[in-house]
Amino acid sequence: MRSTKSTENLGLGLLLGVIGVVFFGGTLPFTRLAVADMSPAFVTYGRAVVAAACALILLFAMGRKPVLKAEILPLFLAALCLVIGFPLFAALAMQSVPASHGGIVLGILPVTTALCSAVLNGERPGRMFWLLSLAGCGLIVAFAMRDGASGFELGDLWLLLAALFASLGYAISGRLSRIMPGWEVISRGLVLCLPLTLIGSWLTFPDSLETISVSAWIGFAYVSLFSMFIAFVFWNAGLALGGVALVGQTQLLQIFVTLAVSQVMLGETVGAEAWGVATVIVFIIFFLKKTR
Repeated sequence: MRSTKSTENLGLGLLLGVIGVVFFGGTLPFTRLAVADMSPAFVTYGRAVVAAACALILLFAMGRKPVLKAEILPLFLAALCLVIGFPLFAALAMQSVPASHGGIVLGILPVTTALCSAVLNGERPGRMFWLLSLAGCGLIVAFAMRDGASGFELGDLWLLLAALFASLGYAISGRLSRIMPGWEVISRGLVLCLPLTLIGSWLTFPDSLETISVSAWIGFAYVSLFSMFIAFVFWNAGLALGGVALVGQTQLLQIFVTLAVSQVMLGETVGAEAWGVATVIVFIIFFLKKTR
C-alpha cells in the first residue's frame, strides 16, 4: 500500500507539473505579443538575460558548486538549443503564423525529442515506435499545409526548426539530468550563454522604447520569467516529487493550453479541426511513450 507521505508527494508533484505545463503552454501566445513591437532577436537574447539573472540568484542561494570542466560543453550545447535556437525560431514564426497554429505544429516536439533521444542515446525502439513517429510527423505536416493561407509557409519552417533545436536540447539535457537536477541544467546553461546573450541584447536593443506597447512588454516579461525560468522550476520539481513516468504525462496538456490561451487572450479562431488534430496528436504521443 502506498504510504501517506508518498501519496502526498505524488499529488504535489502532479500539481507542480501541471503548473509548469500551463506556463509552457503560454509561451507562443505571449511571444506573439512581444514580437508585435520587438525584433525576434531582441526577444530571444533579452529574455535569456533576464532568466540568467534569476538563475544566478537561485544557484547562489542553493550554494551550488562551480560546474565541472567535463560538463561545460554539453551544458553549452544544450543551452544553445534551448536558450537561443528554440526561442529565436519560435519568435520568427510568431511574426507570420497564429499562436494556435504554432501550438499544433510544435505538438510534434515529444515525437522529435523521442527520436533525437533514441539516436543520441543509442536506443533501439521497436517498429511500432517508428510507425507512430512517422504518423505524428505526417499529421503535423498535413495540418500545416492545410491550415496555412498558401500551403506550407515560412512560419512553418521556423516552427519545425524550433522543434528540432528544442528536441536536441531536451535530449542533451536529459543526459545531464542524470547527474544534476533539471532546474540546475537550464540555470547553468543560461549562465554559460550570458556573455553571448548580453552582447546580442545590446546589439538588437530597440531604437526607441516609446514605440513598444504595454502588451509587448507583458509578452516579453512572460517569456523571460515564466517560459525561460519559472516554468522549468515547477516542472522539474514536479518530476522529482511525483516521478518522471507519471508527472511527465501532464505534458500532454500543453497543446490544449496553447490553443485555449491563443483563443482567449489573442482572439484567434480555433476551429473544431484544430482541436481534433490536437487530440489525435496527444493520443499518438501517449502510445509513443508506451511503446518506447
